[in-house]
Amino acid sequence: MAVVSVAMSPLRRRSCFLVLAFVVFVPFFGIVLFSAPDLSSEEVLMQRLAELQVRLQYLDSMYRARQEDVQLLARQIGTDNTSSTPGPLVTLRPEVKQMLKNMSGMRFTNGLFPTTAIRLPSVYNFLPHLLDDPSSLRPAYLLSKGRSYVSMVLGIPTVKRDKQSYLMDTLQNLLEAINDDEAVDTIIVVFVAETDLEYVLEIAKEIELKYPNHIDSGLIEVISPSPAYYPDFDKLRITLGDSQERVKWRSKQNLDFAFLMSYAQPKGTFYVQLEDDILAKRNFITSMKTFAIEKSGGKVPWFVLDFCQLGFIGKLFKSAELPWLVQYFQMFFNDKPVDWLLDYFITTRICNWGKDLKHCKKDKDQMWVHYKPSLFQHIGTHSSLKGKVQKLKDKQFGKVPLFFPHSNPEAEVISGIKAYKYYTLSRAYLGETFFWGLLPQPGDHLLFAFNAPIAVRRFLFRSGNAEHPSDKLYNTTVEVQPVTHNQFTKSMNVTSDGFVVVGKFDSTGIAEGIVDENVGQVKTLRLNVHTESDNWAILSEIQIQEDTR
Repeated sequence: MAVVSVAMSPLRRRSCFLVLAFVVFVPFFGIVLFSAPDLSSEEVLMQRLAELQVRLQYLDSMYRARQEDVQLLARQIGTDNTSSTPGPLVTLRPEVKQMLKNMSGMRFTNGLFPTTAIRLPSVYNFLPHLLDDPSSLRPAYLLSKGRSYVSMVLGIPTVKRDKQSYLMDTLQNLLEAINDDEAVDTIIVVFVAETDLEYVLEIAKEIELKYPNHIDSGLIEVISPSPAYYPDFDKLRITLGDSQERVKWRSKQNLDFAFLMSYAQPKGTFYVQLEDDILAKRNFITSMKTFAIEKSGGKVPWFVLDFCQLGFIGKLFKSAELPWLVQYFQMFFNDKPVDWLLDYFITTRICNWGKDLKHCKKDKDQMWVHYKPSLFQHIGTHSSLKGKVQKLKDKQFGKVPLFFPHSNPEAEVISGIKAYKYYTLSRAYLGETFFWGLLPQPGDHLLFAFNAPIAVRRFLFRSGNAEHPSDKLYNTTVEVQPVTHNQFTKSMNVTSDGFVVVGKFDSTGIAEGIVDENVGQVKTLRLNVHTESDNWAILSEIQIQEDTR
């Protein structure tokens, strides 16, 4: 058949791939190199070469994946190139072919090019329950625009917490820390590690409503696993002397990371493991990419770049090497916590048992490189493990700003919520500190009565801060009182006492908006609390911009 006549050997396919990569990357390399600001800079040259080297490694891993798909397909349709056909004889040396010709008819020659293939271990050997359901490795939910071939993929696993969810705060912080150039070269994958589809849909809806543009652009994706992906956690071996609940929790976390990494692996050059309760420094994407390329250009190979000293937060890997880690997690998911497995994996790869621990640590430090100062900080208090309180902080991260000062129009400030110590609303309005109030109640008001009426153009109120992320304003509206009501304001959402509702606090504790110019001059702006709160309330940012046009 014609299909057989054009089939290429693995060596030839490999050569074609390298030729294609050469054709594509040489012109690209020239453009990138000669567009550099200093053509004589050896440092710029080495950086470009390292970047291309890492990119080529990623593309080679994608080629290998496609090659595997082709081999599997070939076996299914019975046209595997390893089948007993005359084709492979062309690779034999002439003297060998002559020997076979002289010995034709002898049975030992029938052993050449057998159709039998050995079966190597796979995920099904370590997770045999996956064979019980054809959909076990298919996501139960996926919200994606199909973005791929980016530089950085951020993986954020999240689960339902008993006390408080930090996911939306984490997403808000990450998006504020990413600039426009970084955003087009990044994917944020939110992995909802729950089998309750109703809960998954609630999270996906909340994310889409809050960030519709980022969903449409492909920056944010949401994925959740099939219930069949998980084994029966009640049948796990009890290891390390832990309680059954803890064994379930850490074993599931290992499988969650393996699923998330497997999904993210073909999407970008680098993969960064994060958590759903963190803060990030501004422009962290550029900082990580620059450091990764710098280290890739060195002579010593690395496996993980560590941008946070805590747990598994801020660990960056080359996507091409993720399959090693995924397989390791699958093999030992029931035995050790995920951060221990990473340490054991690198120890196994690099340490010489003929030398002492000092040499082992030195060798590990070359493969597990720590970046200082840290780019991520852990902010969560309540762990995803029920009953566990975790107050760990990365001391390498530095101080986190607890409030953001602004210059606001002169006004008399009145608080219906009692302030804690010197964290008063008037000082917060002046940008001296944040406001910290005790247990807001329905009907409580925070008023800003301007000394002279102004036209409010824009407002921004941010509740909660890094040390107390749960102290937010919930179900609270932003309202303005016009000097006079006109034909426009009468058609707006007006309260019984004459205030026009212009905004409200969202799930991340932020109220931001632009006031319709038809409202006209405003004499008072207030925050109106509608429900009782179980927490105190912090206003860490107050910004009221006057329209001076």
